[in-house]
Amino acid sequence: MKKTPVKKTSNSKKSVKVRPVASKPTVKTVTKKTCVSPWSLSIYVYWFVILFFIAATFYILGRTHNAQPEVANVEITEEILLQAGDYYESGKTKLLAGNVDEALADLTAAIDAGAASVDTYVLRGEAFMQAGNYRDALADFNTALSKDPSSAVAYYDRSLLHARLEDYAAALNDINNALAANVSNPSSALQMRDLYAKRGQINLWTKNWEGAVADYTNSLARPEGIVSPEVYAERAEAYTAMGNYDDAVKDYASAIRVISEQIQGLPTKAERESLSSRAMNYFEKSAALNLQQGLTEAARTDLESAYTIAIALKDSESISRLKALITELVSPTLPAEAVTEEATAETVVQESVTQPAEAPAPVQPDVAGTDAPTEPVAQN
Repeated sequence: MKKTPVKKTSNSKKSVKVRPVASKPTVKTVTKKTCVSPWSLSIYVYWFVILFFIAATFYILGRTHNAQPEVANVEITEEILLQAGDYYESGKTKLLAGNVDEALADLTAAIDAGAASVDTYVLRGEAFMQAGNYRDALADFNTALSKDPSSAVAYYDRSLLHARLEDYAAALNDINNALAANVSNPSSALQMRDLYAKRGQINLWTKNWEGAVADYTNSLARPEGIVSPEVYAERAEAYTAMGNYDDAVKDYASAIRVISEQIQGLPTKAERESLSSRAMNYFEKSAALNLQQGLTEAARTDLESAYTIAIALKDSESISRLKALITELVSPTLPAEAVTEEATAETVVQESVTQPAEAPAPVQPDVAGTDAPTEPVAQN
């Protein structure tokens, strides 16, 4: 008996090979939620405040720069002006008389009155300088120049102050400014002759010999004012440093000549004796230059003239020194017998002016260096 094969029905499962299909990635849509952090908010506020203050600062600075300065409403009455003027004149009179402390009191009162002029500050600066109070003197000169940058007198006085403090660079700068200011705005208290002489002196102290000679020459060439014998004597020192001994001897002779012309016009005996002493010193320096050049006779003549003045001045120390110097020369004839008891130093100076001898080629002399003289203080 044949077995009938049993047909598989459609319900039967078939083995089907399924190819893998690349599936698309599933994209999930995420909705961001807005969240403000307190920390982030504080940062924004912080920068806003900084920017605000920066802007405010620039705004305020801009307004300050463009704003006109407020002027104090101080009424300067005629009474105040008269009071300040009276104190100024009183202070000036007292300063000229040598009463420095009283002059300072009056000039300070003039300034405190509230209507002080530039001249008041300059004059008080001069009083402070005479009193040795250089700090306050400098402050007053600076104040005067801040009020009037063209004040030649203030520049001149500040130059004197710097020279006393041995700040020669500042002194030279100020005297140059004084010269320029006096050209554009001449001052009745200053003369160009004096300004050139002062600059020559500063150049002499700083060993600028050529500059010193040029300035002293300009000073002597000016027509105004009175020639000072010191200008000739100091130019002689510059010539000596340069090795120009012939011109140095001539300048000492010129200085003595000026003294002989001016000595009789001096009002006091002390002033006349002071000039006579200078003449004696110039004779000695001229003698040293002549002796170093081998001009023994000219040197002896100079020493004898100095010796005669020393006798008239009754200067025992100088008499001894000069007598010893003359003794060292060949057969000196001392002029002591020619000086009578009635003779005065100024008369001796007038009779002792000599012309310098012609000098041969110069050699290096052993002459004392330059001493810095005390400069005068300008008065308004």
